[in-house]
Amino acid sequence: MAQMSARDLMDKLVSFPTVSKVSNLDLIDWVEEYLDGHGVKATRVYNADQTKANLYANVGPEVEGGVILSGHTDVVPVEGQDWDTDPFTVTQVGDKLYGRGTCDMKGFDALALSAVPLALERGIKRPIQIALSYDEEVGCIGAPFMIAEMRKHMPPAQAAIIGEPSMMKTVSGHKGGYGWAIHVHGFEVHSSLMHTGVSAIMEGAKLINWANELNEEIRARTPNALAAEFEPPFTTAHTGMIKGGTAGNITAKDCEFAIDFRLVPGDDISEYRDRLMAKVAKVEAQMQAVVPETHIEVTERFHVPALQPEEGGAAEQLVRQLTGDNATHVVSYGTEAGQFQEQDYSAIICGPGEIAQAHQPNEFISIDQFQQGEAFIEKLVSHLAE
Repeated sequence: MAQMSARDLMDKLVSFPTVSKVSNLDLIDWVEEYLDGHGVKATRVYNADQTKANLYANVGPEVEGGVILSGHTDVVPVEGQDWDTDPFTVTQVGDKLYGRGTCDMKGFDALALSAVPLALERGIKRPIQIALSYDEEVGCIGAPFMIAEMRKHMPPAQAAIIGEPSMMKTVSGHKGGYGWAIHVHGFEVHSSLMHTGVSAIMEGAKLINWANELNEEIRARTPNALAAEFEPPFTTAHTGMIKGGTAGNITAKDCEFAIDFRLVPGDDISEYRDRLMAKVAKVEAQMQAVVPETHIEVTERFHVPALQPEEGGAAEQLVRQLTGDNATHVVSYGTEAGQFQEQDYSAIICGPGEIAQAHQPNEFISIDQFQQGEAFIEKLVSHLAE
């Protein structure tokens, strides 16, 4: 395969419209072909219906002590956003490269793939392990299956670098994310006789109000030293969407929404889960006292463990050595880094771009940030060749 620059690779990856609601297999096919062209065998880990796949590969010798470069292949939708350029074509305007995923995070994926021929040319003594996942944007769903397979079949890596946009800073901690889908099944009657029916919307509102009250309670606590590093320095509960009802004068038969938590490291999700379920049981009992067949379904949507700062962690030490960044950084968004750490990898976040650009119309990465990413890859390959 002809040599491709990191920029060429980003152009190609962005051209695949891998929005989470569709398959990513065209991109995976292309990456597998690219790796094969360099003599590198890739392994896929599919979802249940084989419409999407993770991909991992070992570049260099099959020995311990390598470095994982991890990124996700999916992007958020562009519908309803006002773009000035084609979102699936990288377009340079001034010192910025515009396109969906340039920042979050096909820019990093391209850098990881650009390391392959460089690593082989330099004869690295410890491997680079490429890890590309699906469905990160909808709850980091795909990566755990891939990480488990890597644990079984790959030489243990010294560090996992998750290249989410961090302005090439060393991010050692992030919040955890947990979410539940809630479906309230009510009973329809004319609203003039609402006392004989059960409005799913009004009963669901009790749960949403519980989340509001919980936020007030948590916010009033004094944060511990680790939580104080975050913005905001506390765990939050949130409902972002709700649907239900058929008419203004009918008690709603259905109401669907989600309650999602972002937990500071160290907070125990079981406390909040148990309190939520207790509130659900209380509201459900009140509903069933009016109409026995009414009920509330609660389904786990996602589980993204927090990234805990590691005392003397190998990943943090390596990235600080390569970047020269010795400051402390944590973020409130979740990533797959916590999932790598949960399976006993030393994990860190470091990637090009500004997180504020993620998911936005006219998403971009600055040329300077992309070039800093290229320099990072060059230093990493040199380190592994020593």
